[in-house]
Amino acid sequence: MLKHPLFSQPQRPGLSAEQRNILRQVSRSFDLSIRLLPPALQAPVAIGYLLARATDTVADTTALPLAERQVLLTLMGQAIGETLASSSQTAELKRLTQAFAAQQTDPHERALMQALPECLPLLHTLAEADQTSVRQVLAHITQGQQLDMARFGPGLHALNTEAELNQYTWLVAGCVGEFWTELCGRHLPGYSLLPQAEMMRIGRSYGMGLQRLNILRDAGADLASGRCYWPVETLALAGLTPKALAQAALTEHNTDQNTGPAQTLQALAPLYTQWLDHTQAQLANGLRYGLALQPLRLRLASTLPALIGARTVALLRQAGPAALTQRVKMPRHEMRAMLWRIALGWGSGAVLKQQFQKMSGAPRS
Repeated sequence: MLKHPLFSQPQRPGLSAEQRNILRQVSRSFDLSIRLLPPALQAPVAIGYLLARATDTVADTTALPLAERQVLLTLMGQAIGETLASSSQTAELKRLTQAFAAQQTDPHERALMQALPECLPLLHTLAEADQTSVRQVLAHITQGQQLDMARFGPGLHALNTEAELNQYTWLVAGCVGEFWTELCGRHLPGYSLLPQAEMMRIGRSYGMGLQRLNILRDAGADLASGRCYWPVETLALAGLTPKALAQAALTEHNTDQNTGPAQTLQALAPLYTQWLDHTQAQLANGLRYGLALQPLRLRLASTLPALIGARTVALLRQAGPAALTQRVKMPRHEMRAMLWRIALGWGSGAVLKQQFQKMSGAPRS
């Protein structure tokens, strides 16, 4: 954490010290956003995010049997929505959660799953309206995760249409932009320079853009796991198939342009650029969203993911389709340098615009 007054407010989200540490470990960048939020927003956002990361861990652990993960995710969704029918189901949820945690190779995700039984009651510490909002957004997220698991069984599978991609990105992330906006409208009257309906629209777009960025960044690993989020109908426009992409993603450092994988990546290039352009436009909505916010710390908390995302898009552009065979991530030293520039400029709108252009690799206007 930077030793600057702008970033020094302690986190007060209603979590224990252990739960706050887990939150930091599973997402350092979003933990910073939560720390910047006004106190009234910290608890519902932190609790909602912690539970969403737990359900995401279940959905994404493809090394474990699909049926086992589906049962656990269903029970978790029922517990979050308070629709578990009996004490025996509650006991089964606890048993499955602990068994699932024991099989996790990532120590932070293992700690998250072990702590889940203590995290679920945190919902009851929120005001009733905030409980409803958290439950609604988590219902959308778990629906998207269930669809994900149903689509991607053994072997290689892909989304079929752009409509399916849009539905997925809304369910797991666009709805989060709406949730964030709903909380702001409830707790911070006059928080935005734009009408609430417009903030909901661009907040939705922003969230969907962040999820599209996750898809682009993680495409190689997802393909190796049998998941292709790029729609079949769109790939077909370039004469490509999910199978060809998966083969290319498994071929590291292939410099022979006459091989099939290298030719696949060449054919992918125009579509890859279009996807990055689409994502960049949605992140620009995120910048517009943040600049419309009047409390300074809320503006920073809302804008930081767009800035980090813009830099990640720039790195993906630099790598090109070859990013399928390598890990692309904003280096930590760049993150710290960006935060210092923001801090020295006291988070002004002009500074945030400059940083978005810088992170995007665009010349200043």
